[in-house]
Amino acid sequence: MSETIPKTQKAIVFYTNGGDLEYKDIEVPTPKPTELLINIKYSGVCHTDLHAWKGDWPLDTKLPLVGGHEGAGVVVAMGENVKGWKVGDLAGVKWLNGSCMSCESCELGNESNCPEADLSGYTHDGSFQQYCTADAVQAARIPKGADLAEVAPILCAGVTVYKALKSAHLRAGEWVAISGACGGLGSLAVQYAKAMGYRVVGIDGGDEKEELFSKLGGEVFIDFRKSKDVEKDVLAATNGGAHGVINVSVSEAAIESSTRYVRSNGTVVLVGLPGGAKCKSDVFNQVVKSISIVGSYVGNRADTREALDFFVRGLVKSPIKIVGLSELADVFQKMEKGQIVGRYVVDTYK
Repeated sequence: MSETIPKTQKAIVFYTNGGDLEYKDIEVPTPKPTELLINIKYSGVCHTDLHAWKGDWPLDTKLPLVGGHEGAGVVVAMGENVKGWKVGDLAGVKWLNGSCMSCESCELGNESNCPEADLSGYTHDGSFQQYCTADAVQAARIPKGADLAEVAPILCAGVTVYKALKSAHLRAGEWVAISGACGGLGSLAVQYAKAMGYRVVGIDGGDEKEELFSKLGGEVFIDFRKSKDVEKDVLAATNGGAHGVINVSVSEAAIESSTRYVRSNGTVVLVGLPGGAKCKSDVFNQVVKSISIVGSYVGNRADTREALDFFVRGLVKSPIKIVGLSELADVFQKMEKGQIVGRYVVDTYK
């Protein structure tokens, strides 16, 4: 490792789920033979990071834990077995840090479903620190010259919604409804949907979010706080229902509602993960309308490359607000209260 790499760094660490988020000095990790060491400049803040801290998912986190999985930075060192990377390359830390690469899921390109998946900011210390290790195979290759603050949310939020839109099997000109349209995931989903040629209905609450939706190029905004009947409004706006629905909202009621306003032969895609929630669908309605309900997890390496290409070509832009890493606890509070518009990105050096 280079002498210019410090021995200690700033990080946010918690030692128990729901415990104090400590902004403190910790040791800089040493990359394993197959890993990169990335100097993280910026990291997006995802709702998953909140779940990791709270520990309310049926998958245990490592403890103590450094969260974060939307890290963008510069390769400063690497293990002796790494190929295809060099010091100075721009690299990204994704949710999927590594997988076995030999099971059925990995062979089919579904590495995120690998039973041995290693997850950044969950089972592997993530990007809420200044130096982070990442598996060289799964690390994202960020194009030279990219704005690291703006590209950070693409590494999870962007890839996730892009994969979800692909999972809806839509055709250009068809309607997609995005439930939770103006949060960190939704604001990117609106842009990817537009770039892919779809017509977009956004469902969210508040004038600020409606303004953002309009700026992002969305066609019809439905404010659930003002609407007397969201389902009726979606059906009217789309002349019969959305061909696809992307549920990034963490409301169980909103997920259930989406099964009723989706069009016959349409697809409801589940993305948001509210703790303990169930997806309820009336069997008669689902059979007679022949609707599909599918889950969409994070994308694979090809999805990542494709999602980044949309960003590089200027078709997708992250609506971000940059704060210091030391302010992460405040961001989590806003997230719990549903006050996030767009995506928060932390500067690891503040």
